[in-house]
Amino acid sequence: MKVVAWEPLKEFTKEVFTRAGMPPADAEAEAGALIWANLRGVDSHGVLRIPWYLDNIEKGVMNPKPNIQVIKETPATVLVDADRALGPVVTIKVVNMVVEKAKKMGIGWALIRSLTHQGALGYYSQMMAEKGMAGIVFVSNPPNMAPFGARVPGVHNSPIAISVPAKRHRPLNLDMATSVVAGGKLWLAVDKNMPIPEGWALDKEGNPTTDPKNVGALLPFGGPKGSGLAMMFECLASVMSGNPVVEPVLFGREVGPSTEGKKEQAVGERLQYLPKHLQNSVVAAIDIGTFTDLESYKEHIDNLIDGIKALPKADGFSEIFVPGEPEERTYVERSKNGIPLPEGTVKNLRGVSEKSGVKLPAGL
Repeated sequence: MKVVAWEPLKEFTKEVFTRAGMPPADAEAEAGALIWANLRGVDSHGVLRIPWYLDNIEKGVMNPKPNIQVIKETPATVLVDADRALGPVVTIKVVNMVVEKAKKMGIGWALIRSLTHQGALGYYSQMMAEKGMAGIVFVSNPPNMAPFGARVPGVHNSPIAISVPAKRHRPLNLDMATSVVAGGKLWLAVDKNMPIPEGWALDKEGNPTTDPKNVGALLPFGGPKGSGLAMMFECLASVMSGNPVVEPVLFGREVGPSTEGKKEQAVGERLQYLPKHLQNSVVAAIDIGTFTDLESYKEHIDNLIDGIKALPKADGFSEIFVPGEPEERTYVERSKNGIPLPEGTVKNLRGVSEKSGVKLPAGL
């Protein structure tokens, strides 16, 4: 395990993406999202993903210079085509759009279609909470999770993040996948050379596995609850934006523009991953002041947090945490003392440095 200060790690990340063809401001956005995740201990969505992003840029899956366009817009809503932009680049722009709409209309609701990996969704929902909004972000991708009762992927482990502001406390920030754990936890297990717990995933034959290198499908949290939520996210984020990403896989087709009147039988016994990483997202901001006094609301959130934390603790628990609290503590500690990176991640970043010519931060 190596420990590196976050500032030089962010500069390294920014320069790597700049040399990969991204405009400096976009590379800054990407680096900010990854380092934010590492600082909060969400290492599954941090710099370990840099080699994967670069590989996708090289293959033309992720577009380093996208032509982001507004397709449809009303005072409260907007549909944005991301042209396969890296997620943070377009999502930060859309966060600003929906916040401005919410200030005028009480709510701003955006659909982003054809973007690529957004990183930790709580990054964006917390941005909105810090502007006095309730922020909601969720996403849908091609299948990587077995629906309840299935042995192969049929939905995505679509995450959701919800954040609201407080006064004395940091914003409440719920960020969770609809699978038992986020898929990036498997990547982290590989980098740490560790098995995964039973109940996280199925292997490529549809059997339970503890080998992170042999995962064929993630498993939903709460059985039908997790897979049901994931299915509804596809309905709201993908189908509504005119860019379904689950249906084409189920029926053996490529992802592309929505088509009407085609009825095809599922092809083959096993579902295959799409050759492209493509997703759709909902980003929504709600102006709390439209409904109630904002400062009073924040005080009630503080009271809610205090009340939950003061409840009698169950056996084996020394403290009750609220959403986002463990990550905030990690943020404080890592901001001061540095970000620990497992050997597998360090090895991969050394490879990135050698290939790109960008010097590694001290300590790596």
